[in-house]
Amino acid sequence: MPSNDFAQNPFIVIWETTRACQLACRHCRAEAIKHRNPDELTTAEAYGLIDQLVEMDRPLFVLTGGDPMERADLVDIVSYSSRQGLPVSITPSATPKVTFKRMKALKEAGLARWAFSIDGSTPEIHDRFRGIRGTFDLTMEKISYLKQLHIPLQINTTVSQHNVEDLPAIAELVGRLETVLWSVFFLIPTGWARLQDMLSPEGHEKVLEWLYQLSGNVAFDIKTTEGPQYRRVRMQHAALDTSTAEAMGAGVAGRGEMRDMSRSMRPVWDGNGFLFVSHVGEVFPSGFLPLAVGNLRQQPLAEIYRDSPVLQNLRNPDKLRGKCGHCEFNRVCAGSRARAHALTDDYMESDPFCTYIPNPRHLAGVDSASQSKRSV
Repeated sequence: MPSNDFAQNPFIVIWETTRACQLACRHCRAEAIKHRNPDELTTAEAYGLIDQLVEMDRPLFVLTGGDPMERADLVDIVSYSSRQGLPVSITPSATPKVTFKRMKALKEAGLARWAFSIDGSTPEIHDRFRGIRGTFDLTMEKISYLKQLHIPLQINTTVSQHNVEDLPAIAELVGRLETVLWSVFFLIPTGWARLQDMLSPEGHEKVLEWLYQLSGNVAFDIKTTEGPQYRRVRMQHAALDTSTAEAMGAGVAGRGEMRDMSRSMRPVWDGNGFLFVSHVGEVFPSGFLPLAVGNLRQQPLAEIYRDSPVLQNLRNPDKLRGKCGHCEFNRVCAGSRARAHALTDDYMESDPFCTYIPNPRHLAGVDSASQSKRSV
């Protein structure tokens, strides 16, 4: 497992292998295109990225897109990563490119986990979200291949106004599919996603509370992306003090032990244990926080991660502004930095969709001017 010294090394690195994809998802962060960009990182550059990650304590490595299956060298990249002792997972689109033969080759190359997206419990809901009719049925077919090959399955779901009422049915489906982890994404208005598609602040909180109640009654683990308040909700239910919670981190206050051991025992958020590399080598705090902090074609990744002022700010909760800066949970939550940036143009401002009111003693001395839009 990678270390938890997030000042030096990330816990997880996501690489956008390509922006090519044959789907037309209405919320696509990558604004996917039909054909590969000729300026994408080459196979040799992909190997170079892997070599750098090995030197950075071997973080978890996830290949995303677009659709990673659009790359002919995908098996070679997975094989090279595995030989270097770097755990690698992929998040491909459910298209005809996902064949049993290729899935078997990826497993033999050392693939650790496969993640598919399910954004609706029925073809009507899911396919409308994904923009291509038949995608739901293809996803179910490809998941049956994973079962035959004994490849661990993760399900990703993006929550929006279009499917929030369907979440209980999606959770039931996730359970039937014997999923190891349900990763619930809260929509950020970047790429093709629109502000009006987001849940309300109260809607976010309602889903987080529901996830906590669900967590004690399912066999799979649950994590959130751009929903860091889930850690606060879990802590509140467990009535743990913040010092205990900070020490225990992301594994705190679950119903029983954390089953998915590929997850960090400390809170991970944009730029703090988390890093995103684009298809052309640009480095970002995450795929949903579009602030480029360097390019690995020009600078070593370790140097970018450790020395970037933006990433250093993100790793320091004391620099958070507004309500987040004075919240007693900010060292285990910190709010969604991507949502703050998308809605206020300031990645260190308070998360505008968090409904929690901090303890008054932590609010003492709040400068009302910090609520205005400012940038670092």
